[in-house]
Amino acid sequence: MNIAFRRRSVRRLLAASLAIGALAAAATVAASPTAQAADESISVNFANAGGAPTYRASGWIYGMTENAAAPADNFYREVKFRYMRAGGAQLDSPGGWVSGKYDRRWNATRAQLLRTRSLGGEFIILPHDLWGADGYPISRFPGDNGNWADYDAFLTRLINDVRATGAPVQWDIWNEPNLGLFWNRPQSQYFELWRRTYPRIRAAFPSHLIVGPSIAGVPSTGGWWVQYLDFVKSTNTIPDIFSWHALPSDPVANVATANSTLDARGIPHPRPYQINEYGASNEQNPGDGAWYIARLERAGADGLRANWASGGNLHNDLGNLLVHNSAGVHQPKGEWWAYRFYGGQTGTIASVTPSAAYDAFATKTAGNAKILVGGGGTTGNIAVNLQRLDTTSGVVQDNRVRVVAERIPYNGGAAVPGGPVVIQDTVVTLSNNGTTVNLPHTVADDAFTITLLPPGNTTPPPTTPATTPPTTSPPPNPSGCTASVSLNSWTGGFVATVRVSAGSTPLTGWRVTAALPAGASVTNTWGATASASSGTVQFANVSWNGSVAAGQSVEFGFQGSGSAAGLTPTCTTP
Repeated sequence: MNIAFRRRSVRRLLAASLAIGALAAAATVAASPTAQAADESISVNFANAGGAPTYRASGWIYGMTENAAAPADNFYREVKFRYMRAGGAQLDSPGGWVSGKYDRRWNATRAQLLRTRSLGGEFIILPHDLWGADGYPISRFPGDNGNWADYDAFLTRLINDVRATGAPVQWDIWNEPNLGLFWNRPQSQYFELWRRTYPRIRAAFPSHLIVGPSIAGVPSTGGWWVQYLDFVKSTNTIPDIFSWHALPSDPVANVATANSTLDARGIPHPRPYQINEYGASNEQNPGDGAWYIARLERAGADGLRANWASGGNLHNDLGNLLVHNSAGVHQPKGEWWAYRFYGGQTGTIASVTPSAAYDAFATKTAGNAKILVGGGGTTGNIAVNLQRLDTTSGVVQDNRVRVVAERIPYNGGAAVPGGPVVIQDTVVTLSNNGTTVNLPHTVADDAFTITLLPPGNTTPPPTTPATTPPTTSPPPNPSGCTASVSLNSWTGGFVATVRVSAGSTPLTGWRVTAALPAGASVTNTWGATASASSGTVQFANVSWNGSVAAGQSVEFGFQGSGSAAGLTPTCTTP
């Protein structure tokens, strides 16, 4: 038994202890000819409905290029992107403030912040990476020898830079302060850093959220975690969001421990916890990814998937969910398809009873019901017992339902451009308002989806590869190009994402013209060059995005001050 499997098995055993009745349910499943380990069963009860999905698992650490121009928007939008956590790590080595190379890291952070906001996501800033404590063996940490002057100057610069963007951030004061790789100093020195930093952020940005302690590990009833709790309570510096890292661990168990330790101290925690790194390197596959999605949803905790890439790849590939070639063209890996299915689950959440090794996230809405099934620690038959289908809407007709089951392949970590593989597409007759779907789980790292549709529905399987155009896109011209814009605005500023679409002939270059309203100005541009900062501005393609195939699109963006209401871009070819 290899180490990777053993680590996942430990996590699954922890999950099993919380799955009430799951083992008894599993014992009722008949053996499958393809089983390589114990067969198990899970159940979905559609009569027990919860709230609407919020896609709390759709966060990532890094994964955008340094200039924030790639990957393309559809890879984010289709997974209901919610969070990005970044601070310029590994740009220059050594890099950051402590090495006199702050600017490059800040410029990358700024670009990624603005694009995250343009995609509708929240940005969590990492001051430790901007300082330079990204794992490189730096010689100076904040507060060495009792001298805080340099850190105070750093924090002043960072606060001013964030203020200049006009965009809100969450402040993760210092990453993994219990790990020498990122905080090679005593705990007392970290506590002093927290005590000094907290009021400065509060004073500068009263509405920004403070996150912490983002420890390397999970909540516990003793040791570092409770020492931190006692400190922040005694100094009245309680974070808005408590955070930790599950690498690996079970979010359900973590949240239970966090609740007990905070409640015992009378520390309020009204916001969801943030597990801002989840998924060990050997867990980054569709099976484990789907399991974490289900566990985070079950726990009610927000999650950001860990990123184990390094160097240039850290700033690319959406945290290893994609691969790219030398031309920068991205293709999805298997796990991206799991998040894409998750992003397409709408309506209300249905109740799931997990097994020892498997969990699922299920939803129902008018005309369909969807179930994402994951568990990367074993193989065997998974019996998915679907109950109370009579409480769905527009799915059951004449006591029948169409069942589409798909397998999301890991493919050894390579690209999966064709998407999930259909393993069942049949119309079944229900028994007692339910049915059982058997999933042959022969590759541990694969995941599964089940989509329930009315029996008369003959559309292709639900995860057939596609991209999502913006709702504001007009149809492309027979030739030439068109431009459409989506705006993310706040008082005094905005981010515009512009999509350039080719018509029936390919483009070898493009120009987009936009007349800014009076008082508005461009403060930052990515994926294009701007001819001016106000008035009528012409945006031209850059070297890598001028060629657009017929019927395809590229995007660029810009941040501005003032209001962009009524902005209507037009596109021409050189």
